[in-house]
Amino acid sequence: MTSSVFDRFQWLNKPEKFVIDGNRVLICTEPETDLWQRTYYGFQNDNAPAFLMEMDEDFSFQVKTEYEEAIQLYDQCGILLYSDSQNWVKVSTEYENDSVRRLGSVATNRGYSDWASIDIPADQTEMWYRLSRRGQDFYIENSTDGQTFQQMRMLHMHKEIQTVKVGVYACSPMNSSFNAVFSEFKSGPCLWEAHS
Repeated sequence: MTSSVFDRFQWLNKPEKFVIDGNRVLICTEPETDLWQRTYYGFQNDNAPAFLMEMDEDFSFQVKTEYEEAIQLYDQCGILLYSDSQNWVKVSTEYENDSVRRLGSVATNRGYSDWASIDIPADQTEMWYRLSRRGQDFYIENSTDGQTFQQMRMLHMHKEIQTVKVGVYACSPMNSSFNAVFSEFKSGPCLWEAHS
């Protein structure tokens, strides 16, 4: 890893194949990798590769994702906020079928995951995400052009956390593999305006 924006990043579940080049990260997913805890399906998965940095104050983190090669049900990539295996948030686009993809978010609090999603066109193969923190509350936005962001979700983490890890992840819960590309990394002071 060169001296760059990624000096503070470390791997969670380091993948066998990846590329770090300038302000760009490529993760080649491995079959049967995922993040999910208990709800409805019953299973627990915590083996998705993620490239994360520690943050202990309010912040905003933003990145561009490209997932044109995703071709199997549930292939996904996006951003991850991670405290531990029982407390985390992922925001991603995932492959559903040849007609639609799913733009969604999962908040996992105290070992139980939820899932909120909407369908988007299958030819939408790029997405920007921004995640902002104010204390125990988090605000998630997405953009199709990297300029105009819209609200996806506001949520609260129930476990009291100071330091969190935030960054990017990609996984293939079924028997597949694809290249997920991340670029235009930005992090800094919280852009989520305080409520007056």
